[in-house]
Amino acid sequence: MRALTWHGKRDVRVETVPDPKIQDPTDIIVRVTSTGICGSDLHLYEIFGPYLDPGDILGHEPMGIVEETGPEVTEVSVGDRVVVPFNVSCGTCWMCQRGLQSQCETTQVTDRGMGASLFGFTKLYGQVPGGQAELLRVPFGNTLPIKVPQGPPDQRFVYLSDVLPTAWQAVAYAAIPPDGSVTVLGLGPIGDMAARIALHQGASKVIGVDLVPERLARARERGVHTLDLNEYGKGLAEEIRRLTDGRGTDSVIEAVGMEAHGAPLTRAAQNMASVLPDALGERLMARAGVDSMTAFNTAVDAVRRGGTISLIGVYGGAVDPVPMLTLFDKQIQLRMGQANVKHWVDDILSLLNDEDVLGVDHFATHTLPLEDGPQAYKTFQAKDDGMIKTVLTP
Repeated sequence: MRALTWHGKRDVRVETVPDPKIQDPTDIIVRVTSTGICGSDLHLYEIFGPYLDPGDILGHEPMGIVEETGPEVTEVSVGDRVVVPFNVSCGTCWMCQRGLQSQCETTQVTDRGMGASLFGFTKLYGQVPGGQAELLRVPFGNTLPIKVPQGPPDQRFVYLSDVLPTAWQAVAYAAIPPDGSVTVLGLGPIGDMAARIALHQGASKVIGVDLVPERLARARERGVHTLDLNEYGKGLAEEIRRLTDGRGTDSVIEAVGMEAHGAPLTRAAQNMASVLPDALGERLMARAGVDSMTAFNTAVDAVRRGGTISLIGVYGGAVDPVPMLTLFDKQIQLRMGQANVKHWVDDILSLLNDEDVLGVDHFATHTLPLEDGPQAYKTFQAKDDGMIKTVLTP
């Protein structure tokens, strides 16, 4: 089969690799019809090289048609249309039964002290072959795949793999009061969708912050009050307070994470970690603070006293400096973590109809063949060509 594989910093290639096979009796093989490129994939493209090996198959946002099933699979059949969550979760362990699929005890990467395995990610999360490929082996065929109806286009459902549940959890964790306000820092795919969900759920004011004109314009068209970071800079939190009676918003969703704008020393540390030999690079990332804290610190500044920060941007440093005095003094609640995809699916599925209240049918700015994947990564990383969300079609 053809698959998009990692070979080094800013070096991904589409290659012919062996087809996946049924390994366990509850496995299924999915022929991938659509697969997204996520902002988290750019962390692999740019930073997390020490935790990858050449030839690793990337991607964790796939959907497709069941091609083959193991002998103990009863819940899906060949020909069924399914979305594959990015968490590799069993659905039956203590954590999964409590809606914490990102902490699945069956697939936790215990030798690294990490949570559930993820498709198409690093050694930290199990190094499971990903979904930017023609075929994908999916374990737990009776409990993991999300069965969706035939008929509507893939883009009606493909975001159930990551974007929709991640954004939904971000809003849920933000605990926006009825008729309350929220700031969304970062209007990439997750931040954009989180802003849409917050508006749909009744937030009276959604403030979106970014520095990419196309992202700002897109959010503004959906009713978001947008602020250009290029314009406000260090005065951003003050402007947010001005818009909210001097308090700040009730909640802040931080959808930027480790690669925030405006931290040249941190960028240098990230670059160093990405080019060192694997053992040294891993040691640096495991024992150092290699994240930009710009976005997090902005969230702490912009949220009102007694408010809530929902952190959904990815971080990778072990000893990042956190402003504990301010967090304590402002009585800020903080929630974070990988999305528990299956936990939110039932809440979201009812919205994926012809009314399309969240705008999923036209959410992708680019739909490209898998063979164009390497160029798509390059364009996405550079924020060129108005690229906000790309879906590849193997």
